[in-house]
Amino acid sequence: MKEFPAVNSGEGIATPRIAVILPCYNEAGAIVRTVEDFRRALPNADIYVFDNNSTDGSRELAAGAGAIVRRVAQQGKGHVVRRMFADIDADIYVMADGDATYEAAAAPRMVAAMLADNLDMVVGSRKSEVEEAYRRGHRFGNWALTSLLKQLFGRSFTDILSGYRIFSRRFVKSFPVLSAGFEIETEISVHALELAMPVSEIVTAYGARPEGSESKLSTWRDGWRILRTIITLYRIERPILFFGVIAALLALAGLILAEPLIVTYMQTGLVPRFPTAILVTGLMILATLSAMCGLILDTVVRGRREVRRLAYLAFRAPSDYARRD
Repeated sequence: MKEFPAVNSGEGIATPRIAVILPCYNEAGAIVRTVEDFRRALPNADIYVFDNNSTDGSRELAAGAGAIVRRVAQQGKGHVVRRMFADIDADIYVMADGDATYEAAAAPRMVAAMLADNLDMVVGSRKSEVEEAYRRGHRFGNWALTSLLKQLFGRSFTDILSGYRIFSRRFVKSFPVLSAGFEIETEISVHALELAMPVSEIVTAYGARPEGSESKLSTWRDGWRILRTIITLYRIERPILFFGVIAALLALAGLILAEPLIVTYMQTGLVPRFPTAILVTGLMILATLSAMCGLILDTVVRGRREVRRLAYLAFRAPSDYARRD
């Protein structure tokens, strides 16, 4: 296991405060193993289990395994992550699922990479040798959404849906969580891309769930929610392109409808089809309004991005953990 670098803070040797944060919903068959695996990998870390209305005794099992258990009443992983980021104070945050599928032994390597290169997020890119661990439909969906995100934002991760991530303090405390469900990983990825944060990926093993543990994912429902989140974030973060495409389509439709009107007018000096002419006028007005909305919102987004960047810069870099904010 790689040792974490230590810094002399003047009052002794300082080491980073590491918090392992585990969302949990009915994971009685896996939560004890998950807590124990991370305890072995990061013996000095505080391990928190945020229970999301489990009914199978997961809370009691997690507490018995030595974890600090918190309860989140609002259902959904996004709500759980919002509470975790708001409530926990640490220098480095290790987030994984409570289903014992992620490689806890890789956590020290991921933390060391963050400290060595001053990264704000390290993503555990999943590699599975077991078909049941990472189903073919989920592989395709992940690939499709990752490719779409790259097309929309210019760059992406190889595994945007991975729930295994290491965060710096300045990422966690400057990230406004808006999602409610499993689309939270997409929102996290977009936030890092938008602020051009230093990030990295490390390939980690991904295993099958233990006996008695069932997946809460729905391929089509959650895939649609993630796709909808990407489009919404694209509208918010890239308004000039989003509304520009709408304006171009409206203008193109207007020009196609106007072409015979223009030809007739050039030949006869008359405009015989007034309903079509009115429709063309309406389409061109809508196209102009859409383009203007994109320009105005682009200015607003630039201001918001500057504010978010300043909030991000208000916190220390990961390797400067000896200094307290």
